[in-house]
Amino acid sequence: MDRVVVTGDALAAADVLAVAHRRAEPVMGDDVPARMAGARRVVEAAVEGDEVVYGVTTGFGALATTRVEGALSGEMQTALLRSHAAGVGDPLPAEMVRAMLLLRARTLAQGHSGVRPMIVERLLEMLRLDLLPLVPDRGSVGASGDLAPFAHLALPLIGEGSFFKGGVVAPAADVLARHDLDPIVLEPKEGLSLLNGTEGMLSFGVLGSERAHRIVEAADIACALSVEALLGSARPFADEIHALRPHPGQMRSAERIRAALAGSEIVASHRNDFVHAVQDAYSLRCAPQVHGAIRDVLGHADGVFERELGSVVDNPIVFPKTGDVISGGNFHGQPLAFALDFMAIAVSEIASISERRTDRILDPDRSSGLPPFLSTHPGLNSGFMIAQYTAAALVAENRVLSHPASVDSVPTSGLQEDHVSMGWGAGRKLGTVLDNVGYVVAIELLCAAEGVNHRAPLKPGAGTGAALSIIREVVAPLERDRTPSPDIEAITGLIEAGAFADVV
Repeated sequence: MDRVVVTGDALAAADVLAVAHRRAEPVMGDDVPARMAGARRVVEAAVEGDEVVYGVTTGFGALATTRVEGALSGEMQTALLRSHAAGVGDPLPAEMVRAMLLLRARTLAQGHSGVRPMIVERLLEMLRLDLLPLVPDRGSVGASGDLAPFAHLALPLIGEGSFFKGGVVAPAADVLARHDLDPIVLEPKEGLSLLNGTEGMLSFGVLGSERAHRIVEAADIACALSVEALLGSARPFADEIHALRPHPGQMRSAERIRAALAGSEIVASHRNDFVHAVQDAYSLRCAPQVHGAIRDVLGHADGVFERELGSVVDNPIVFPKTGDVISGGNFHGQPLAFALDFMAIAVSEIASISERRTDRILDPDRSSGLPPFLSTHPGLNSGFMIAQYTAAALVAENRVLSHPASVDSVPTSGLQEDHVSMGWGAGRKLGTVLDNVGYVVAIELLCAAEGVNHRAPLKPGAGTGAALSIIREVVAPLERDRTPSPDIEAITGLIEAGAFADVV
């Protein structure tokens, strides 16, 4: 996908990923100006008639009862962007900013915001030129949308704020001038429409979901390698077992693990040996039930994100057919906050069960004859002993991060905004959880691959053999102690790239 057309209709998650990660070219559909025209006329008529319209002829938040003359409405929109740019912290990564720019443009193009088409076009032009606003990563409570982050996202449109690229910060006015772009002078409601919305939280969700799915795919393969390394049984993955409890995710993970082990000489070597084949530990035989439940949570979250990708989340909402401008609550991030929190809780369990399999591989009392900590010279060398410590530390951190942000609420704006979602915070910590889980699964892949090598000359299954080959392209077998960190990082890179999705 090298082009994404923004028509105002729903985007697909694949569209967002294409722009965010691969810099696909976003363009405005030919019909967007006509689609937006009706709402713009409603806003202009409200200003001319000096009607009471929130954010157009009134102040914002707790100042909603303060009248503002229509002639000052445009000036008020500029002041709004300045006052709301109160974010702090590190700059958001480029892919997150790209996703937010694209989603904000789509929402405005939908024709219920009352802004001019030039606003949408400028947002898309910034994407095409890779002009990415500096957006601090903290400051949103996820209720009136992601106000502070979006203020920083929008300031460069008016020639204020900063652009950020490759660690270099540049004043927006200077960058626009170098590209022969004039700052936009905002008109009534345009500043407010640039701020209100859930697209920041949605960006966390869409980008995080892709990572989460790749981690679960890798975890299935890691489990299959661990089954071989530990001389476990393939019986718990039989189709007839999972048909009796037909959760979709469970059936999918069982299918992948079963396929990965197909043709395994290692599994076949002890199929009728009751020392090994009676009952494996839960972390092995219950993997489809655990991995599958996580898959189903991700499926639920994806459904929330899909609906949000086509929703109107501005406030107030303009209805061109009736001429109404109605203040509502579509900007509230609660659906997204729940989904992001649930994702963090679910994905953290991948790390929890993965670390248990790693610990079993390294423990000489439970590893079915593998050398202690996979060391070729136990005592003299420690093998991968401390890699499990790292996994344990990350699992412990995830337990803290999995506490839901969405059960909290700190009222804002003089109690006008007396219940907020904290969805932005849920999205931020989801990213850290995903980082941690990726490392933990990478550690299991590292140790399980080494364990499978110790089962030679018996050959692994078709899928596990393919995964082992992928791992060995970036990590050599362990002959003597070396620094594990580069190995863990290398395998984590494979997971992030989706290298284990298609090995079965």
